[in-house]
Amino acid sequence: MTANENMTTTDYDVVVAGAGPVGLFLGCELGLGGARVLVVERLTEVDETIKAGAVNVPSAVAFYRRGLLPEMAAVWEAALERMRAFRKEGGEGDRPRMPPKFAGHFAGIMMDPELFDGSDPLWAEVGPAAEAGLGVPQAELERILARRAAQLGIEVRRGVELTGFTADADGDADGVTVHIRDRESGPEEIRAGWLVGCDGGRSTVRKLAGFDFPGTDPEITGYQAVVEMAGTERLGAGWNTTDVGTYVHGPFPGRILSVEFDGPPADRSAPVTAEELQASLRRVSGVPEVSITKVVTATRFTDNARQVTDYRRGRVLLAGDAAHVHSPFGGQGLNLGIGDAMNLGWKLAAVVRGRAPEALLDTYTAERHPLGAWVLDWTRAQIALMRPDRHARALRKVVTDMALTTTGTTYLVTQISGVWQRYDLPGDHPLTGRSAPDLELADGTRLGEHLHTGRALLLDLADDSELRARAAGYGERLDVLTVACPGRPDLAALFVRPDGFVAWTAGGHEDGKALPEVLERWLGAPADAAQPAA
Repeated sequence: MTANENMTTTDYDVVVAGAGPVGLFLGCELGLGGARVLVVERLTEVDETIKAGAVNVPSAVAFYRRGLLPEMAAVWEAALERMRAFRKEGGEGDRPRMPPKFAGHFAGIMMDPELFDGSDPLWAEVGPAAEAGLGVPQAELERILARRAAQLGIEVRRGVELTGFTADADGDADGVTVHIRDRESGPEEIRAGWLVGCDGGRSTVRKLAGFDFPGTDPEITGYQAVVEMAGTERLGAGWNTTDVGTYVHGPFPGRILSVEFDGPPADRSAPVTAEELQASLRRVSGVPEVSITKVVTATRFTDNARQVTDYRRGRVLLAGDAAHVHSPFGGQGLNLGIGDAMNLGWKLAAVVRGRAPEALLDTYTAERHPLGAWVLDWTRAQIALMRPDRHARALRKVVTDMALTTTGTTYLVTQISGVWQRYDLPGDHPLTGRSAPDLELADGTRLGEHLHTGRALLLDLADDSELRARAAGYGERLDVLTVACPGRPDLAALFVRPDGFVAWTAGGHEDGKALPEVLERWLGAPADAAQPAA
């Protein structure tokens, strides 16, 4: 082997730094696309620290399209059953009441589910994911995704920290040399074609690669924890706003959250102590007798809101909190990261397999950056309403009055849910750029069930042989399904990308002449159907 051949040899197509939900889901998506993947994670075990648990509609739909929804729904139902049993048995003195239905909140202003009007067309044909109501703890989500990664043969190495990398200059040897340190075996070098940082808000990959990370500085210190405590009789249940800040008690025993507008903490990485939590809760709640006797799990957070200007620098990409950070209010961060992974995975896999040009990766930033920017502003707006000054409190009263109307509740729930999300794709049809409707098909299946493989789907609803002929040459890159859809006679065909978004639609009186161009844009050129004989 020559020196140049040795330089171009790679151990993996992609190294993913970080085995949280985003990194694991991205690893699974890359594996479905045929890429050789290594996921490395600094921690040796799943992090049990209390974190995000709200799964919005796009994330639930993504999991549904990969066959993961039943397992996640089972986890959520088990959690609800434990809470029901706790209440039935009488529980402990600090238990708050949880409403029978939950529609979300905006800056702690709770939505009344009875005011929600689900007739908005955006909610039509979402499918089973719309009813999932998932609140899956992040640690459980990681376990589910780790099991899926193992099923797909994805290599996940825990106790392995990324310490650096060297990206090659342009040329035949394009790739990345990744430097890692295994807690057991020590330093290693790994050759990969690409590196993706899914290593959180304080991303090593982002810092070393030199991504621009503009945004707004934090003004709060927040805590979220599960504790054992006493003297809670005067604590309000749920979200409470005071002259000092905001605190939450519930919805399950021992869960607390407190927010103070006193600037960021001096050291976010320092362990959160019972004394620190107790002092904050007493200050915000005005209940001096509350005492915290044990910390089960706790985390400290701020409202630092930043986003990289581009999600890619050469052979290095970012996803999840590595690309964007913000306050946790509304539970948008986890969902934003899952959307990043769903969008990036199939594209990067197509590039590393040589099926699509690198230009396809330009659509990753183009499609995901606007949604990230929206989330940052959505969380900033909530911080503005939670401030303890008189102007913010006056504005909060106005927004609360608006929220407690059918129109206001429907708007806020729809925004929180994410069903409005779309990408700016070429085409005039209302479905183009949107998540595909989960059509009920004549064979008894639903559209989402045909996306489990991670391949693109051409749905021929009019039994059009010419249309199918135009899609020839894509082999395993494209599944073609001919089936009727009685409920949507206005649709003749849909091209659905591997991530479940509609990239082309044909109505009843349109032909498919534009289809080949669309397919080549997203799937690369078709194979030559007339290969010369050997």
